[in-house]
Amino acid sequence: MRIFGIRIGKKKKDTKPAPAAAPVPAAKPAAKPAAKPAPNPVITAKISYLNPSNKLEGKKIIITGGGRGLGYSMAKRFVEEGASVLIAGRNAEMLAEKAAELGCLYLPIDLQDVSSFPEFIQKAEEMLGGVTCLVNNAGVSMHEPHIRAVTPEGFDAQINTNLRGSYFLTQAFIKLMEGKKRRDGHILFISSERGLFVDDIPYGLTKAAMNSLVQGLAVRMLPSGIRVNAIAPGITASDMTGFSADGNLFCGYNASKRVFLPEEVSETACFLLSDCSRCITGQIVACDEGRAINPHWRRP
Repeated sequence: MRIFGIRIGKKKKDTKPAPAAAPVPAAKPAAKPAAKPAPNPVITAKISYLNPSNKLEGKKIIITGGGRGLGYSMAKRFVEEGASVLIAGRNAEMLAEKAAELGCLYLPIDLQDVSSFPEFIQKAEEMLGGVTCLVNNAGVSMHEPHIRAVTPEGFDAQINTNLRGSYFLTQAFIKLMEGKKRRDGHILFISSERGLFVDDIPYGLTKAAMNSLVQGLAVRMLPSGIRVNAIAPGITASDMTGFSADGNLFCGYNASKRVFLPEEVSETACFLLSDCSRCITGQIVACDEGRAINPHWRRP
């Protein structure tokens, strides 16, 4: 009988099987320590140089930023090829030391003080006994990663040195050459592969503008007998880039996996200033293993 829904009587044996015990999970293998990134390979360079042949004999060359880095390397090569060379820059003490090493002349200049340029060019003319070539090499970079990191002070410093300074020093040189009715001159700008790409930071913008100036001036100066060219190096071992020519040259995005040596660029500069290249003007010669070339198969 049932009372209040409770069954009275003998309980039937439960015939349902007991639930199986839950399986014990297998122990997880110990995590392997994170692999350390492979160190960069040590890359050096084996390059050849042309034997000096006095190909710059009779050339009288001003080179800005000639006391160190690429400027020093170019000045050294120009002297070896028989040129009379005057190195220029802000640090008079360093210039004096380097000029003694190279066997050349020196003259201080501040590229942000454009009012001093006519006097500078006239003084260089007197010291060299007549100027024939100007190499606009001096430049600065703040290495900003993008536009958000650019300051007005950094912007002005790069524009004033890299573009404004080179522009008005070139103007003073042209006025001297034309005033003396001196033909067979050459202006060489040291640009950068950065100027061959689009950019949003001042350094790249100054080099892009410089490349335009080179080609505009080349056409403008043809009747005056002055050639105008530029070299656009890739990353080159120097104080500015932080790579040492005697250290590891590894650079993963170049075809040879290395940065370039200043001596390589100097050979190109030497050729462009020589009479071997008299048919060349208005050219921006990229020394970057073709990195600035944009073939269709690299496009997404």
